[in-house]
Amino acid sequence: MTTNFFQKNFENTLLTAESSIEDANKSLTKSSLRICLVIDERKKLLGTVTDGDIRRGMLNGLSLKANIFSVLNKNPFVVPEGLNSDAIRQIMVSNKIFQVPEVDKEYHLLNLYCIDQLFEQKKLKNKFVIMAGGRGTRLKPLTDNCPKPMLVVKGKPILLRIIEQAKSEGFSDFAISTNYLSHIIQDYFRDGSEFGVKIDYITENKPLGTAGSLTLLKEPPSIPVMITNGDVISDIKYSDLLNFHLKYKSDATMAVRLQERINPYGVVSMDGIKIVGISEKPREQFHINAGIYVVSPNSINILRKNSECDMTDMFEDLRTSKFNTFAYPIHEPWLDIGSHADFSVANNK
Repeated sequence: MTTNFFQKNFENTLLTAESSIEDANKSLTKSSLRICLVIDERKKLLGTVTDGDIRRGMLNGLSLKANIFSVLNKNPFVVPEGLNSDAIRQIMVSNKIFQVPEVDKEYHLLNLYCIDQLFEQKKLKNKFVIMAGGRGTRLKPLTDNCPKPMLVVKGKPILLRIIEQAKSEGFSDFAISTNYLSHIIQDYFRDGSEFGVKIDYITENKPLGTAGSLTLLKEPPSIPVMITNGDVISDIKYSDLLNFHLKYKSDATMAVRLQERINPYGVVSMDGIKIVGISEKPREQFHINAGIYVVSPNSINILRKNSECDMTDMFEDLRTSKFNTFAYPIHEPWLDIGSHADFSVANNK
């Protein structure tokens, strides 16, 4: 077991009782420490918020505007002032804790200890499929001679970014589904050995949608398959999504992202000609398909071989057939590069 033990500068993790879930989400992204520390005006620790706390809140229908107390862990694991580093390290390893605050007798926050690498990276046997067959017509002329997933964002093709991120989480067995300008993708990645992974290719002789090519996998999977669209960049942890899928015994799990739209007008509700309500610039919240999925082998079996099918249609067929289909809300930074504006945003962030 390898452990790297650190005392952290935790300024970016600090929140107050007035903070929102959205503030916590921004803090997690900024600090990269996967924990927020909520304190009062005297720096007394009120509780902690983790990535998992936020996700559970979203599953329960909470808005990002909700107060932080709606997801706060008010009895977090802490260590007392003066404990030596070896003892703290042993406590964290024994309890499988990645971060632990240090407090004094009055519960004032003194420090944050982190073990950045608690265990050696677990190798995952799950196939990781990347859908990269689209023509990217909205990104012309950039895609006239380059498949959209090979467009370069901050010096790296989108596909390479996805593979490197998945590899860092333990995935090593990839399949890339290609159609448009497939030779460019295959010439770049070949068998994947240069990148420390194994890559097979699914060649679509005709467009099969975002799900249809799963029937062309070289070997029928015996364990859940991770799938992502080849034009999605996100800080989502693929392994967390896989663990969620397994925990809830899901047949098909879709990552979803909460979007909010503000109507710029006052909305009038009427019963006939009688006004029964007026909402000034109401907010509308809805979840969108984030283009990242986990599906179990029994779900793939419902597809007809070599027939076009999109993921949304597959999920709807599964749902109406009483399969377990679940949503996995993501709050991490996410971008679907479908337009020139999206491409510009990706290269400027």
